[in-house]
Amino acid sequence: MKKTIVKILQFLGFFALGIFIFWLIYKDQDIERIKTVLKNDVNYWWVGLSLFMGLLSHVSRTLRWGLMIEPIGHKPRFINTFLAVMVGYLMNMAFPRMGEVSRCGVLARYEKISFTKLVGTVVAERLIDLISLLILLVIVIFSQFGEMIHFMKENPEISAKLYAAATSPYLLVGIAILAILIFVFRNAFKHTAFFKKILEVIYNFKEGFISIRNIKKKGWFFFHSAFIWGMYYVMLYAVFFAFEFTSDLNPIAGLTTFVLASFGMVAPVQGGIGAWHFMAKEALSLYGVANENGIIFAFVAHSSMTGMIIIIGIISILVLPFINRRKDVTETELQIETAK
Repeated sequence: MKKTIVKILQFLGFFALGIFIFWLIYKDQDIERIKTVLKNDVNYWWVGLSLFMGLLSHVSRTLRWGLMIEPIGHKPRFINTFLAVMVGYLMNMAFPRMGEVSRCGVLARYEKISFTKLVGTVVAERLIDLISLLILLVIVIFSQFGEMIHFMKENPEISAKLYAAATSPYLLVGIAILAILIFVFRNAFKHTAFFKKILEVIYNFKEGFISIRNIKKKGWFFFHSAFIWGMYYVMLYAVFFAFEFTSDLNPIAGLTTFVLASFGMVAPVQGGIGAWHFMAKEALSLYGVANENGIIFAFVAHSSMTGMIIIIGIISILVLPFINRRKDVTETELQIETAK
């Protein structure tokens, strides 16, 4: 009962945080103008193409996960694996990071695979995703460093605030005190839950690398890893052409927006709501897109991909029992025939 209450409070807390950030972004906007733009000035064909690219990324993720499961002695059906992936995405809308556990649970139930072993494959998968995102971040930093410097020069108040924060005596004294406390109480710190969590993360990374090493079709594995993130990027960049105010921005601007917005998805709020919008808006401002236009772009891009995940996720939950009931019936009939 206590754990259930804690989970409910976490859900409400994260959801409230996301809604609050969303409200801060949109509270001063002209709602009527937003309605007019959404009705008359959006080319929804590009949004539809964006969703198709997103669907391809989900299919590719399904195939990659299948490759990662093979070394543990199983080859699950594609349909079950795909539906499990989509259920996982849907569950992340309820509780951040719950999707990984949910999809492992779905596949373990319908394919009779060890849940623990499936969790190991997901840990390895998330490791690759993290590395991919960091690589893209490095590309953005080096390719757009000039743009960021120009943005800081055009917005001196932001530069001043960042400099003041970085050189704040309170920050420096706080870091010094923290370092001293960690050094003095280092032995006690080793027994804290936080330190154990760090060790657990390091161990999971180690296990993830080991499982990747055992994959047979490594070429296909790395192809899907690149394809997934390529589709994620193209999915967002396609929405650029749905608006007149972003249609002339180059692919690097799209990559910058994609990478920075992706960090909004890492925030502990359901589906990145609020955080994703803020990061996308700020990224677009680097390229001269007005704030009131950036938030409309963020709303359309985020709402469309979220809507697709919700719809396919719900359909997946409904379809899974039916598909596997048919499978069970077929296997039973085959056993009867064999017995005869």
